[in-house]
Amino acid sequence: MSLKTIAELGVFVILVGILSGCVTTSSAPPPDPHSPYAPPVRIGTLKLGDINEASGLAASKCQKDVLWTHNDSGDGPFVYAIRPNGEDLGTWRVPNARNVDWEDIAEYKDASGKCFLYIGEIGDNDDRRAEHIIYRVPEPSVGTESGSSGKHETGPAEVIKFTYPDHNQNAETLLVHPLTGDIYVVTKHMTGPAGVYKLKGAFGGESQPAVLIAEVSVPAIPNGLLTGGDISPDGRKVILSDYMAGYEWTLPANTPFDKIWATPFATVDIGKRDTGEAICYSSDGNSLFSTSEDDHAPVYQMKLK
Repeated sequence: MSLKTIAELGVFVILVGILSGCVTTSSAPPPDPHSPYAPPVRIGTLKLGDINEASGLAASKCQKDVLWTHNDSGDGPFVYAIRPNGEDLGTWRVPNARNVDWEDIAEYKDASGKCFLYIGEIGDNDDRRAEHIIYRVPEPSVGTESGSSGKHETGPAEVIKFTYPDHNQNAETLLVHPLTGDIYVVTKHMTGPAGVYKLKGAFGGESQPAVLIAEVSVPAIPNGLLTGGDISPDGRKVILSDYMAGYEWTLPANTPFDKIWATPFATVDIGKRDTGEAICYSSDGNSLFSTSEDDHAPVYQMKLK
């Protein structure tokens, strides 16, 4: 048995112990007294039974109090609109897409004021797929009147295909910069830091190589097992999560965004989640929302102090 295999097995045993409660959460980072957020408040529950493995979360920048989510692998190509309290606002099928392993969702508002949903077909637990996909669809209009929920269809998806420059990788975090439209994919590693890869936001055309711009380690075990994230609406902050906590980076003034990964970060309590993979900023950037991959999972809000 190789040293790499032994290390992976050891980390896996620790992680399973943490998630099952057999190992204490001493492997998780301690609460950060300098966190800019108040303690998490449970504000609701995912009401729709079809959402049983919420793997990503994004706040609409075009519609008030609307969040978007999706299931992990095993579901069809559906996105779900919900209120922050988990109330169902409708289901939309993406007509020319497949959900092999959707892992995250992001929102982008372009210069003309039009909003888009970006969906990350980026999961690959066995590191077998050489090419990955990001879908983009116009954000559907969500009805606010009673009975407006139900099943609908988005417009056709545009596609970006990309490859990693080094080796096949698994990822669960998709970020879109609100000012530049640049796309970032953060990988998920059990035995080392996560990689931050950058893509051009140009849809269509040939597959593009992702560019490694940074590595990220968080104060948990494993330190690269990142499961979701978002960039704040002003482009000045990044929140990433693992199964234990959230971690927020803040960009210093007059600093290029890609330098944010080298700055200090604050650990954020984002609520008790059995399998926490979904987190996002509110549309005004004054709160965080998080939920989990469970039937009728709780929804938490963390407000800035």
